[in-house]
Amino acid sequence: MARKPNAAFMKPLQPDAALAEVVGSKAIPRTEVTKKLWAYIKKNKLQDAKNKRNINADEKLKEVFGGKKCVNMFEMTKLVAKHLK
Repeated sequence: MARKPNAAFMKPLQPDAALAEVVGSKAIPRTEVTKKLWAYIKKNKLQDAKNKRNINADEKLKEVFGGKKCVNMFEMTKLVAKHLK
């Protein structure tokens, strides 16, 4: 049974320039940002092969991750939240 999404996650948020390169520039809900970000990660094979929790950064994601080459999923969530208004 699917849960009803929280209203805070459905409010449209505007990504800044660094995140807009990955998920698009129009205002979208946080749940859609997550879906588009994971689609980008899977399409470009950025998930670490040895440790599935780690995400490797390419040129576009390096700005979002604050210049780090590799972050874990929990850290990625916090860093992406900083780029949404």
